[in-house]
This record gives sequence, structure tokens and C-alpha cells, in this order.
Amino acid sequence: MRALTKKNLMILGSILLTFIIVQALLLVGILDSFHEITISTICINIILAVSLNLVTGFTGQLSLGHAGFMSIGAYVCALISMRMMSTQGFLIGVLTGALVAAFIGILIGIPTLRLKGDYLAIATLGMAEIIRVVFLNLEITNGAAGLNGIPRFTNWLWLYFFTVTAVVLINNFIKSSHGRACIAIREDEIAAESMGINTTKYKVIVFAISAFFGGLAGGLYSSYFYFLKPDLFGFMKSVDILVIVVLGGLGSVTGSIIAAILLGLITTFLQSFTAVRMIVYAVLLVLIMIFRPSGIMGSKEINDLFKFRFGKKEERIE
Repeated sequence: MRALTKKNLMILGSILLTFIIVQALLLVGILDSFHEITISTICINIILAVSLNLVTGFTGQLSLGHAGFMSIGAYVCALISMRMMSTQGFLIGVLTGALVAAFIGILIGIPTLRLKGDYLAIATLGMAEIIRVVFLNLEITNGAAGLNGIPRFTNWLWLYFFTVTAVVLINNFIKSSHGRACIAIREDEIAAESMGINTTKYKVIVFAISAFFGGLAGGLYSSYFYFLKPDLFGFMKSVDILVIVVLGGLGSVTGSIIAAILLGLITTFLQSFTAVRMIVYAVLLVLIMIFRPSGIMGSKEINDLFKFRFGKKEERIE
């Protein structure tokens, strides 16, 4: 019990220390607006990657429509915050956008999650395109011209708060009995069904949770960059999120976080080399996947690595 309490205190302390350090660097001006944009993008990508990993990595369902849920959260939050220009309106917009995305995720998940493999990927891709086309033709979203003048309420405090909350909640879900049922579905869906696991129900639940946090990330995005257009949430956006998940490791929350940070820093560093930026970016990804095909962390978490090292140390002592 003491070890568990000590571990929780260390985690809480590291979370608070990270926030304080970054906040202090922003206040004294060491981190300028350019660095702040990078940090914001990394935080939003962490939420998107961890939530998609819940579906793809832990439940084994290939989804290519995560950008669609992000767009729902972004537009709903933008429309609400443009009418309620206050922090309260921003929070209502973010949570409402996430809930609407989760509701749409349930509606879409019930029929599509009965599919498997490539068929599911195609179905989710089609779903994302339908959502994009709907926003492209709605008057309230200003069609292809997009929305301008969205009030900016997203800052480092809200980004960090929602990022930590998303990671903690998803991690706790994975460690629960529901999470173990999802992992069983990933390993062998037929065997899971024979053990009495309602695979369709769990896949829909996971899809809804993933859509909720995808919508949450979209709300934070719209309130930070204060401009939206449907093209921002196309097929390539879903691929970008999937790249982070695969690079970090399917079935690893820690891997998604590390990959989001790594790709964010690489993209920032290559901003000065616009001519070869995409080439270098692609080569780096290919090299990583050749020498580490399971991803940076594989299916392991950082805690597993510490346990492994500690166990090896104990063996040497004996």
C-alpha cells in the first residue's frame, strides 16, 4: 500500500512539476509564441493518439475516421464559444462537442463495428468523409470558407489539464475489467465471444470513448487556432494520427505520448528546411519502422521497463 501511495505521489509530483516548469518558461519568455504553438499541437496530438490507440491498439479495430470526430468537436465548440464569449462558454463548447462526437460515434459504431479488418477501415473512412462533406455544405459552418474569429480561450493550463485527464481516464479504463475485455477481443475475438464477452457492445463502448476524446481534442484545437475549414479534417489528418499510434506502439499509452512529442519536435525542427522537410520526415519514419517495426514502445508501458530493470537488478544481487 505504501509503495502504491509513493508511486502515485511521484506521478502527481512529476505532473505538477512539468506544468510549473513550462508555465515558468512561458512567463519569462524563454518559450515564445512559436514554441507555444508546438506545445499546443503536441498536447492535442497526444489526446488524439491515445484515444485512437484505445480502438486500434487495445481493441484491434482499424479506424481511419478519427479526424471526423475531431471535426465534430471543433465545429460544435467553435459555434458555442462564438455565441458565449467567455471561459464558461468555452468549457461548455468543449464538453458539448465531445459529447456530440461520442453520440455520433455510437450511431456509427453500432452498424460498422460488426465489420472486421479492411472493411471496418473503409467504413470509418467513409464516415469521416461524410462528416466533412456535411460541414462543407452547411450554412451555419460557413461552408468551404470556414469559420473565422473563433474566440481563443485554449491556453497551456487548459491544454495540460485536458491532456492529463484524457491520459489518466483512458489508462484507468484499460486497466479495468472492461479494458481487459477489449484486449481479449484484440487477441482473439472468437475466443472472447466463447467466454461470454459481448464483443459488439465493448467495441461500441470503446468507439464512443475514443470519439469523445477525439471531439475534446477538436474543441481545444478550434479555440486555440481560431480558424476552421472542412479541409483541415480530411483523410490525411486521420492518417497523421494513425502514424503517431503505430510509431509509438500499438497497445502502448506511453508510446503514443512519446511519439506525439517526438514527431512534434521533428516537425518543428524541419520548419527551416521547407524544400526537403517532407522527404526527411518520411525517411525518418521509414527508418524507425525498419529498425523498430513494433513501434518505439511496442506494447509495453514505461512502468514495465522499470519493473524489468528492477527484476534484473535483483537477480544480480542474489
